[in-house]
Amino acid sequence: MRRRILSTSLALLTLMSALPSLRAADGPATPLTLEQALAEALEHNFAIRQAREQIRQQEGVVTQVTAAALPGVSAAANFQKSSTQTILSGATPGRTLPVFVPSGRYWRMSITARQNLYAGGGIRATVKEATLSRDAATLQLKATIDGALLDVRLKFYAILLARAQIAVEEQNLGVLEHQLRDVNVRFEVGSVSNFERLRAEVAVANARAPLIKARNDHRLAIEELRRAVGRADVRPAVPTGRSLEVVGELPAEVLEIELPSALARARTQRPELHRLARLVEAAEGGVNIARAGFLPTLAVSADAELRKGPSEKFSDSLRGWRAGAQGGWNVASRATAGRVKQAESLVEQAQLAREETELAVQVEVRRAVAALTQANELVTATRKSVEQAEEALRVAEERFKAGTSTQLELLQAQSALTVARTSRLRADYSHSVAVAQLRRAMGDSEMEYAENPAAEGT
Repeated sequence: MRRRILSTSLALLTLMSALPSLRAADGPATPLTLEQALAEALEHNFAIRQAREQIRQQEGVVTQVTAAALPGVSAAANFQKSSTQTILSGATPGRTLPVFVPSGRYWRMSITARQNLYAGGGIRATVKEATLSRDAATLQLKATIDGALLDVRLKFYAILLARAQIAVEEQNLGVLEHQLRDVNVRFEVGSVSNFERLRAEVAVANARAPLIKARNDHRLAIEELRRAVGRADVRPAVPTGRSLEVVGELPAEVLEIELPSALARARTQRPELHRLARLVEAAEGGVNIARAGFLPTLAVSADAELRKGPSEKFSDSLRGWRAGAQGGWNVASRATAGRVKQAESLVEQAQLAREETELAVQVEVRRAVAALTQANELVTATRKSVEQAEEALRVAEERFKAGTSTQLELLQAQSALTVARTSRLRADYSHSVAVAQLRRAMGDSEMEYAENPAAEGT
């Protein structure tokens, strides 16, 4: 059963048609959602565009080899005027005998039709091989799209993580600055020492470095997303951080799946496995093409001719037609035997490549399931730690105001809360990445296949 990929699923096609131009303009940055980023990647990602061109190339190959099974028609015409006798070599179709043309005017027109009747099954096998190669290119396009969309998702999630990290660091810096102002007031009235004031100032200074890094990570993540979607039209004068603004939050999707079920879905859905199966079939067809060299060939042809007669009047032109058959049989050919061995070796190589990929897919699924299990546990653990750190900071602030604890304990509680919030953000990010990678490993896709009725008659 031959299957061809739709350019996009109906939902994404509708989305792409409704999208406004997502290019940077002189105004503020255009908000970009994850769905819009995926749709833009389908249209502009360079890897996807190259894979589409490979399908066009294979379509041309199918058209070319199919022509060998159809009748071939050719026409030729010749006119000359000479003062001397001329010898035309190969003037008669299918023959190499010279034709002596007297001086004066001479014309000749012919039309020839040729049909291959039998070629040892080579033509049929060639067409089938080209069709399977086209189907393999179609499946490669689907695999390329899946990989490109996964890359866009991960880059988008990285921006969300960096943006959330900026909020955490800004909140931490704000709390420390508030504490510094409070310590300065206490220092002025003599309730705290100069050492405690210096310690608060150091804490504020140390909190600025993570914030600067988070902002830079955000800018770099935006650039990575631009590369993933293929957006290359941002004006150089626009700062990186303002050239693109994403909208959304890290998803809290819960995915529970058993390993046997994930492996089964990967075996039936991964386009790479289906592609290699097509390539194995195509390689087996190559063996039939090579073996066709041992068998005879048969073709029939017919041609009609109009050429100059005894006078130079066009009405006296000679007319006629010919029909014939041509056959051949290369009884003993070492070259054909060598081509058969090469084709059989290619079949074995294709089978080994398929088995290797099947093993790689199994390992990929197992690692993705393990990563998701770890991410689920981390999400649960970090959410609890954030609640505990917030409560610890509240108690530390009350004790510090009451004068029963030191400023060091307050700073330690604030630092612990920042670490807990950062850990939670990274756990949420890891969980989102693990879900996306597991779906990719199982072959889940936003693209879909559809039967092509026209291909069934090929």
